[in-house]
Amino acid sequence: MDPHPELQPTENDAPGETPEPPQRMTKRQILTLISIASVNFSSMICYSILGPFFPNEAVKKGASQTVIGLIFGCYAICNLLGALILGKYIVQIGAKFMLVMGLFVSSVCTILFGLLNRVPAGAAFISLCFIVRSVDAVGFAAAMTSSFAMTAKIFPNNVATVLGSLEIFTGLGLIMGPPVGGWFYQSFGYEVPFMLLGCFLLVMVPFNIYVLPVIEAEPSKDSFLRLLMKTKIVLLCYVIFTLSAGLGYLDATLSLFAIDTFGLSPGYVGLIMLGLSLPYCLASPLLGYFTDKYPVTRSWFMVIGGTATGIGFWFLGPAPFFNISSHLWLLVLMLAIIGFSLGMTAIPTFPEIITCAYDLGYEEGLSTLGMVSGLFGAFWSLGMFYGPIVGGLITQNLNFQWAAVVQGSLAFLGAFFLAVCYFYQQPQERSDRRATGDRQTDETTALLSAG
Repeated sequence: MDPHPELQPTENDAPGETPEPPQRMTKRQILTLISIASVNFSSMICYSILGPFFPNEAVKKGASQTVIGLIFGCYAICNLLGALILGKYIVQIGAKFMLVMGLFVSSVCTILFGLLNRVPAGAAFISLCFIVRSVDAVGFAAAMTSSFAMTAKIFPNNVATVLGSLEIFTGLGLIMGPPVGGWFYQSFGYEVPFMLLGCFLLVMVPFNIYVLPVIEAEPSKDSFLRLLMKTKIVLLCYVIFTLSAGLGYLDATLSLFAIDTFGLSPGYVGLIMLGLSLPYCLASPLLGYFTDKYPVTRSWFMVIGGTATGIGFWFLGPAPFFNISSHLWLLVLMLAIIGFSLGMTAIPTFPEIITCAYDLGYEEGLSTLGMVSGLFGAFWSLGMFYGPIVGGLITQNLNFQWAAVVQGSLAFLGAFFLAVCYFYQQPQERSDRRATGDRQTDETTALLSAG
């Protein structure tokens, strides 16, 4: 028996149709929103505190720019594998259990990461960084995969709106992480930021045990491979990859570039990162509401957003072929453009993949939502793996500016392919609708004639 009768179709709903959303949210839905918002906020603030000071601290411990990129990248590759496996088996594991255990693992790993400054420099420090970050990544994958799937299950008709609203808390975590981490590091040293935020994440565990609903569902026999047989889903996954690759590149390189170029302290670097996360945080709810109300705009939002992201990265350095000097105001402005365009591109992708999955005949339920969430998380993690490593290599062998050009070009390519796909599919969809209408007319005529 489903413990959430308010989520079930009524007798008046047509078979296969999603029930109309209630005019007012139920208490269960409100508590779920609060719970998932807390997960987004606490997870992202713990993830983002590393940016302003960890690369510089790792250099002191004997890590090169390439190794720093690999430390960031290993988190992403473990997150990728975790998202795929956990997304596939979310029904068997249980969405609530997966989320709570993910939070617990992340909190413990955050605290342990704060103790790594006591480890001797060199191989010991680097090895433990890889181990702790890898385990933390699996916990993060569990929490985020289940939260995405539960959100889509509980709010089936307003996925983009709810996700956009929840991204306020994701953005707050990203906003507060760098300045809070940079300030605490500058004031109290390496350990304090991780200890405080790890304990904060740990407090979220009993809160979510009490608040989160239990969602029961039947496992599905569908697979990730069948999802990836659809061209539009592949392109959407590539777009997700380009966005996270850019963010991963900035995580690993921006702080060192800002410190070397403008002579900023880690605390001020954290404030600069507000230019990226604040526009994303503020724009996401509006973008989510608009794309839910007008689903036809999703593709164009992603095309325009991808193009704007490419422009932002090209002028971030700026690109050497522009012959423009680096300025702090230009860096902050381009970060703001990237942050806003990230919302334009990222918010529509999740509901768009869900729509494509249902068009392929996937069952409407937690199992399918878990697979879509896992696919989204996997390609996001793939970008977070690629971005720091390749961006770190290019920065080390060339410079920050050329690495930013590469990231911008990836975004341009994604926007171009998606635009081509959109132009190709529009007449095809109109033709399918006409063919469906003709068949219905023929069937009606035959029935009338027979009568």
